[in-house]
Amino acid sequence: MIRSMTGFGTATAENEDYKVSVELKAVNQRFLELAFHMPHPLAPFEDSLRRLVRQTASRGKVDLFINYLDKRERAASIRVDKQLAASYHAALDELSDYLHLARPDDVMQVAAYPDVLQVEKDEELEGFEPLLLEAAGKALKSFDAMRQAEGANIAQDFYRRIESLEASVEKLKALAPAIVQAYRARIEKTLQELLAEQEIDETRIIQETALYADKVNYTEEVVRLGSHFQQFRAILASAAGPIGRKLDFLIQEMNRETNTIASKANSAEAAQLVVDMKSEIEKLREQVQNIE
Repeated sequence: MIRSMTGFGTATAENEDYKVSVELKAVNQRFLELAFHMPHPLAPFEDSLRRLVRQTASRGKVDLFINYLDKRERAASIRVDKQLAASYHAALDELSDYLHLARPDDVMQVAAYPDVLQVEKDEELEGFEPLLLEAAGKALKSFDAMRQAEGANIAQDFYRRIESLEASVEKLKALAPAIVQAYRARIEKTLQELLAEQEIDETRIIQETALYADKVNYTEEVVRLGSHFQQFRAILASAAGPIGRKLDFLIQEMNRETNTIASKANSAEAAQLVVDMKSEIEKLREQVQNIE
């Protein structure tokens, strides 16, 4: 199954203690890059999330947006900064002596100053990880379904373009004898014009034509292109994991063979076929950048 690198998935999970929501977005990237956008208390769960995502995605830039609600009645404690309270009290005593005002003897007055009393809540998310992974798993499932649907569309486009390339190659095969024959006809015409009153050496014409035929012979490139097309189809048909890099390599080879044909085939018709083929190959290359 071919998978696109782009996709989106979202899910929510909830129990009596927590509620968590997970959203995933992915775009094209040569390698797998994960970016987490979540509250700081969830940082300890990042490794587990990474392992879970890697079971589904192997390439692409994946952003995970995670939010949660803690519904527990959490225990809390109050910490007294005694040193700070003593400093406040000493400063107030000094101010009282200087201004000749009453000393602040009310403890509530000192406690009201900033940071003397600090509320510390229990931030440990006991039992939270299974719920988080459940939500992430559901989001990944919908994310992967979207990638598979997009991958199926891309595969159909691949097949159409390979069929178009195969048709162009068949035309090039049929055109090869005509290219040589046209060259022979040009030689004969030129000789007839130059040597109108002399006998034309048929042997020399045959030799020149044979040399030209060897020079413009692109049979080897055509055969290799056919092999590349077969391999491309085979990889698509048996895709059980990431195939983007394999297809990218084959496309480079297709482009190489097509360029060689362009340099050999001295024909306007062949040149137009090669231009059309290069256009199709470039579209294949662009599409391959979208799959794993």
